[in-house]
Amino acid sequence: MYPSLMSFLFFCLFHSDVDQHLPAPQRKRAPRTFNLCKECNIKTSESLVHGLTKSLWFPRSQLSNSCSGFDKAILNQANTVVEPELVDKRKYSFQVSPEVFNTFTKEHPFSNKTWDTCSVVGNGGILTDSSCGERIDSAQFVMRCNLPPLGNGYEKHVGVKTDLVTANPSILREKYESLMKRRRPFVESLHIYGNSLLLFPFSRGTSAICMRAIYSVEDLGSPIRPVFIHPKYFRKLAAFWHVQGLGSAWMSTGLIITSIALEVCENVHLYGFWPFDNHPYGLYDLTNHYYDDRKAKSVHAMPKEFGLLMQLHRQGVLKLHLGDCQRL
Repeated sequence: MYPSLMSFLFFCLFHSDVDQHLPAPQRKRAPRTFNLCKECNIKTSESLVHGLTKSLWFPRSQLSNSCSGFDKAILNQANTVVEPELVDKRKYSFQVSPEVFNTFTKEHPFSNKTWDTCSVVGNGGILTDSSCGERIDSAQFVMRCNLPPLGNGYEKHVGVKTDLVTANPSILREKYESLMKRRRPFVESLHIYGNSLLLFPFSRGTSAICMRAIYSVEDLGSPIRPVFIHPKYFRKLAAFWHVQGLGSAWMSTGLIITSIALEVCENVHLYGFWPFDNHPYGLYDLTNHYYDDRKAKSVHAMPKEFGLLMQLHRQGVLKLHLGDCQRL
C-alpha cells in the first residue's frame, strides 16, 4: 500500500530529471491496482513527500569534514592503535584483542587518490531485466551490498565487477549456519567477487561470527580481503545523516557505502536504489530484490533515504539511474 503510493508520487514529481534510459519492458504479470483514496490518506502522503524532498544543500566537503571516510571508514592498524577500546554502533564498548587487531589492514585500503567513476549497486528489484550490467562494470570502482548473486543470468543486468562488497552477519547466520559447521560453501561463494574488499560491521554482538568468516577466508585461501567498518565512522555518519533529515532511523547498507563512495569517487552512479514495489515508469509490480522478494527490515527508513538520494541527484552530487540501460 504505502510503497505503491510512494512510487506513484515520486514518479509524478521526479521522472523528468532522473536518468530514465529506455522505458522498462512490460512484464507479463498484471500490475497492482492503484486506489489512492481508499488505501491512503492523501494529505498525509503529500506532506510526507514534501518532507522527503525539501531543499538540501550538500557540498561534499561537509561530509568529508564531518566523517573523514577516506581515512577512517575502514578499521586499520593506523587509525586504531591509540584506541584499544572501541565503542560500537550501539554504544557498547569492548576491548580490541591483539588477535583481532592483527586482522586489521596496516593502513586504509583505498589508494591515495580518488577514482573518477564509481558504481554503487543496490539490490532492488528495479534491476530486473534492466540490462545495466555493462554500464555498472564500466566504472573504475564498483561497490555492492550484502553478497548479492551475480551469476546465473544476473550478470547482464547487474554486472560482475566488484571492488567492495558488504557482508551482513545475518547472511552468515541464515545461509551458512553461523559458520559453525562447514565453511567451504561460504568461501566458495566468494569466488565471484575476486580480490575485492569484503566489508563487515564491527560490533560486540557480531565480532565472533565475523572473525569466523575472516579465519575461513584465510584458512581456505580466498583472495578476497576482509575489512571492518570503523564504529566511530559509523556513529559520525549516522549523526551526519540525522542532521540532513534521516532522523533516528537506522542507516541502510546502501546509504553507508554511498557515503563512502562520495568521499573516494568524483562521479558516483547509483543503480538498484528504488525501495517501492511498483516500477516508476511501467507501474508494474517489482520484487524487493532482483533475486528474491524478501522484505527489508522495518528498522530502515528506505523511502526517507531515497528522498535524500533523490535530492543529491537533483543537485548533481550523484547520479541516480532508474529504468533500463539498453542504449548507452
